[in-house]
Amino acid sequence: MTGFGAATLEAEGWAFQVEVRSVNHRHLLVKIRLAPEFSAAEGDVEACVRERIERGAIHVHVDAQSPAPGEAEIDAALAKRYRARIARLASELDLEDSLSLSTLLSLPGVIGAQSRRPAENERLRRALVRATEKALDAMIHMREVEGAALGKDLLRNARGMRKLAQRIAKQMPNVVRSHQRNLRERVEELLDGQDVLAPTDLAREIAVLADRLDVSEELARLGSHLDQLDGLLARGGRVGRELDFLVQEIFREVNTLGAKCSDARVAHWVIEAKTLAERLREQVQNLE
Repeated sequence: MTGFGAATLEAEGWAFQVEVRSVNHRHLLVKIRLAPEFSAAEGDVEACVRERIERGAIHVHVDAQSPAPGEAEIDAALAKRYRARIARLASELDLEDSLSLSTLLSLPGVIGAQSRRPAENERLRRALVRATEKALDAMIHMREVEGAALGKDLLRNARGMRKLAQRIAKQMPNVVRSHQRNLRERVEELLDGQDVLAPTDLAREIAVLADRLDVSEELARLGSHLDQLDGLLARGGRVGRELDFLVQEIFREVNTLGAKCSDARVAHWVIEAKTLAERLREQVQNLE
């Protein structure tokens, strides 16, 4: 399912901007891009996503800005080492030592932002998770709207399959009678009037033929699966994986119907049912 959500949150002088995007995927795939300062919080963000999402390719982008940087700190020991080495180099090259304080302070590492306290970092991690949850709320709402539309389409396709199953059930007695009549005619034609086949033998073959063409069990299971599909959609929530399994069983019954009956009209209805089943399978793979 597709969706997008964004959220902003400020805490401890930091401003978090979180964007969450979702695209179709039958499993859960989480990709996170964090600001370098908070790379250690990637596990917290991923756990937040996995707690609320079961399916989809989820992309999380977190930007963090600090409008109020920490207090500047001077590394005096490093500055002294710089000063000693520069003075020694000036002496070796017989040059005037004209190092100024401003030049010394501009050297790498001499001035840096004061490290934040661990307790403060923990508060920032919690704020980052809250911002992620807010973005997920917006994305999930968008996915729910899409899911409702998909649910209506699933029900429409399921109703189409019910109608086809009813047509097949109504037609099958005619199919069985037609096959039995054809069997009698072929036997009579082969025997050419000779009475060498016992009536019980013919009756047994007709019974075997009727049993081979009996699709009542397949139609009953198909109806049961469609009832369960309706029930899951009515229940709502995270039913995508259950629907995925159920549609596989629906497909299995439709295939069996096609294999059991060679009647042209029934074969046409089975093809229509397979088309609807394929639509169901494509749709449920995207549902949460």
